[in-house]
Amino acid sequence: MAKLYFYYAAMNAGKSTTLLQADFNYRERGMETMLWTAAHDDRAGTGTIGSRIALSAPAHTYDDNCNLFDSVVQELIKRKLDCILVDEAQFLTEAHVLELARVTDELGIPVLCYGLRTDFQGKLFPGSAALLAIADSLIELKAVCECGRKATMNLRVDSEGHAVAAGEQTEIGGNDRYIALCRKHFFKRLTEGRARQLSLGLARR
Repeated sequence: MAKLYFYYAAMNAGKSTTLLQADFNYRERGMETMLWTAAHDDRAGTGTIGSRIALSAPAHTYDDNCNLFDSVVQELIKRKLDCILVDEAQFLTEAHVLELARVTDELGIPVLCYGLRTDFQGKLFPGSAALLAIADSLIELKAVCECGRKATMNLRVDSEGHAVAAGEQTEIGGNDRYIALCRKHFFKRLTEGRARQLSLGLARR
């Protein structure tokens, strides 16, 4: 029976690499895949899933107005599909996740989603929250904190490496903007960042 999977991790855990390896494994066996990524994530180029080890593949893009179920149905008219793979799944909407659940339940196609669990403030992304709630299988990919413990959190930093404690939930970036940390060091750095931003704000008055 087809399932909806959510592979989640902190930054730099190899989520996109794992997705691309899964895609290769399917295609190596003569199976057909359909890849998706967020339209606004252009780090590897719009409509491209790229990994830190220089692997990449073209992908369909989704935004808030995209109906993933209908798009998969339209693709099925053209060819057989054996698996749907979704990168940057934290940017899915709740509606998207429900559409992907329909793909597995009504069309019988497994869907593999890869993404972050929480944002730079330790809060769940909408897509991740929905996947954690209804996915059939939850798989944590491992990243490592600078202290050697498992990294589960994503700290946003400025150009000088200081923690950013406020801002929009979504800001595209890689190693120059985010650091994967364990919970202990995440909250330590985040608290320091809040204190620093407060002191800077007071100094400007």
